Amino acid sequence: MQTGSIPRGLPQGCLFVYFWQPIGCNGGKMKNIMVCVTGQKTCDRLIKYGRDLLDGEQGELLIIHVARSQYKFLGGTEDGAALDYLYEKAKEYGAGLTVLKSDDVLETLIAQARKNQVDIVVIGESREGCAPSNMVAKLKEQLADDAELLIIPA
Repeated sequence: MQTGSIPRGLPQGCLFVYFWQPIGCNGGKMKNIMVCVTGQKTCDRLIKYGRDLLDGEQGELLIIHVARSQYKFLGGTEDGAALDYLYEKAKEYGAGLTVLKSDDVLETLIAQARKNQVDIVVIGESREGCAPSNMVAKLKEQLADDAELLIIPA
């Protein structure tokens, strides 16, 4: 299991889940994939999608969840169950798990993608619709030169 640190100046409240799994070969080039998840079990489809993108190639599968500081992760039984679920998924996919808290989810995701030299970011579609101000649109814009962003419909 690998853990990341919260970049300086970022708010607390993020959960970062990081999975690492070397598989196959890609001409010697690693393909790093970061899957952004919530603590919900429906995120399993995103994790599977990220794993399938590796498709026998060598690379890292990084799973991240960012919780805002006011969110009491592990403060209740549902929180504990969500963390247990994510941990079990990490084991199932032969990956590591990292959890962060931050009030600036966007900056935390960007920092982790760059830190881990991510090639592809997998994320579910935003509940905010197609507005250019939604977090997914901002993430795509900020990472345009660094990584491909794949938005998976609900």
